[in-house]
Amino acid sequence: MPKLAAIPFTLISPVMHSFLRSARFCFALALTGAVFSATAADGPYRFLKELAVGGDGAWDYLAVDAEAHRLYVSHASKVIVIDTLKDEVVGEIADTPGVHGIAVASKLGRGFTSNGRENKVSVFDLATLKTLSKVETGTNPDAILFEPTQGEVYTFNGRSKDATVFAADSGKVVATIPLGGKPEFAQTDGKAGRIYDNLEDTSEVVVIDIKTHAVVNRWPIAPGAEATGMAIDLAHHRLFLGCGNQKLVMLDSTNGKVVATVDAGAGIDAAAFDPGTQLAFTSNGSGGTVTIAHEDSPDKLTVVQTLATERGAKTMIVDPVSHKIYLGAAKYVTSTTGGKQKSAMLPGSFRVLVYGMAK
Repeated sequence: MPKLAAIPFTLISPVMHSFLRSARFCFALALTGAVFSATAADGPYRFLKELAVGGDGAWDYLAVDAEAHRLYVSHASKVIVIDTLKDEVVGEIADTPGVHGIAVASKLGRGFTSNGRENKVSVFDLATLKTLSKVETGTNPDAILFEPTQGEVYTFNGRSKDATVFAADSGKVVATIPLGGKPEFAQTDGKAGRIYDNLEDTSEVVVIDIKTHAVVNRWPIAPGAEATGMAIDLAHHRLFLGCGNQKLVMLDSTNGKVVATVDAGAGIDAAAFDPGTQLAFTSNGSGGTVTIAHEDSPDKLTVVQTLATERGAKTMIVDPVSHKIYLGAAKYVTSTTGGKQKSAMLPGSFRVLVYGMAK
């Protein structure tokens, strides 16, 4: 896709001027070495490149292992592995039917994929990318995370509306947790002893105790609704929820109180947060944008950019070291049959779009 048009610094919007005056954000930029210049786009982020992947079939979550410089991209029945230093595909994890998510346990040298079509998790070796074993889960495991405090893996199962918990080292299932709704993305806070998960169909966040494997709270997210994406600011105990009613909600993870809400784009799927810049993101697939908001304080969010991406680019991850954001995308062709238009993915067009901070 074309790069965003450059504009002079003097033409940046009043919102951006306020954004740049934020001492907190300027300090974060100084730490990361990212500075604005006269060639900066209208906001902190700009298009950098696209990474060709190819192949056919759908995709879902992306996951980043910043220390190992690896990006994991789910794609139909496999996971593509990209070296983020070289920006090239370096391998794949095979036999992951209907893969949704990827989780990494670096100290164990293992990774995990949620395979929605076979109701299993693949356990793979991080060095060789070979599958070591598979673990039975609930129906249609979707989001997946590694909880390091207990050394356990959680899958959030969309059709059975529960979570499967198993030991990361042995693969032994230790709990099945009824959730009372359709789970979407989840986050963990080891110090608080909690896991948080969006229930899309009930517009709630469900809170799980990591020691007892019990649901201990259910928090409504109004004025947000039907949240899918979730990110976390561990330092300030804030959850960021990307909602189906085009809102980004900031919620206090200690008590469930909604503390801030901003408008976002259409077709939100993923949410992300970068602690180094205090920026929160939602990827808006229907609108072909990413909404970028700055956490000015633990009770205030300010939208600083609506980044043009591509329609259908709905899944996203942020690298907290490079501050790049990655989105899965494909090209589509439209045909008309019986007066009705249909869009189909152009074979071989799947790729990853990369955006970074302007320098």
